[in-house]
Amino acid sequence: MDNDSLTYLEYGIYLLVSLSVTIWVGRTLFRSGRPFLLEAFHGNETMADSVNNLLIIGFYLVNAGFMLLFLSSKEHPKTGIDVVEHLSKSVGVVIVVLGVMHLINLVVLNALRTGGNATRPPSLPPKA
Repeated sequence: MDNDSLTYLEYGIYLLVSLSVTIWVGRTLFRSGRPFLLEAFHGNETMADSVNNLLIIGFYLVNAGFMLLFLSSKEHPKTGIDVVEHLSKSVGVVIVVLGVMHLINLVVLNALRTGGNATRPPSLPPKA
């Protein structure tokens, strides 16, 4: 294969893997985040779903932008080994960024949930 073909192959694999991981993580966060948000918003489903939708849109926008910015490479692969090495670095960075974004979201949502619990009125004991 010539250098241009290897570069196109690398870009295609990078986009396929990065988009697949981003979509998988986004869907998982969306599904798993709803109960967490429901608790944070005291069972207000409308608010929890709205925030969940806004979070997932922001997640996808930031990750898509980052992936596109990180797509170009100053070095073009000359061999199949170069393709694998470039992909491991590129995809690795995308996965690290996804992990950092996930941790930031958890910290923010936990602060929201904890702050929400602090302002929640005390529950009454059950009637006998």
